Amino acid sequence: MELIRFAQRNHNLLLRALSEHVQLVLIALVLSILLAGLLTIVSMFFTRVGMVLTYLFSIVYSIPSIALFALMIPVPGMGLGRNTAITVLVLYNQFILLRNFITGLNGVDGAIVEAATGMGMTRAQLIFKVRVPLSLKPLFVGMRLALISTIAIAIIAAFIGAGGIGLLVTIGLETGNNNRILWGVILSAGMGIITNAVLVFIEKKIR
Repeated sequence: MELIRFAQRNHNLLLRALSEHVQLVLIALVLSILLAGLLTIVSMFFTRVGMVLTYLFSIVYSIPSIALFALMIPVPGMGLGRNTAITVLVLYNQFILLRNFITGLNGVDGAIVEAATGMGMTRAQLIFKVRVPLSLKPLFVGMRLALISTIAIAIIAAFIGAGGIGLLVTIGLETGNNNRILWGVILSAGMGIITNAVLVFIEKKIR
């Protein structure tokens, strides 16, 4: 009951935290997809570049998120705040997206690719007119995994002043307010579970 009363008294606080978190996640995801899409196109033209990029981003992905946030703060133009948080989230997403995008595009039936090549299609046409339409499901899986990962990691971004749901948890820990901590957990878990369920449903509709 105390948890409900806290929500009734502080509904604006909870809604603001959720709104900030959604904005942070969406901005990071859009930028992540744009960058990963560009890098994937380059990788399809230059296979070795794709291997190197995937390896480098796998190293970034293996770094604990709180450590990467801390490493980015001294970088010129970064510091505390949302810009650093978005940069780190975009970097983290590249391994998930790039790996799934490249695997998906390369997973198209070789016979179809050969037939399209025989029709005189250029490499760019093969990518956009053949490979992408036939690999929508793995591409979507990559975006779903990146989104769920971003929702989770963005919680930690509150420690560098990026706001969002994580701020409820950090302030709750500092002040010993269990209601703040619990609502932070409830909102973050609920956001992740609902988002994943919706995306899995959409994913099943993709042929």
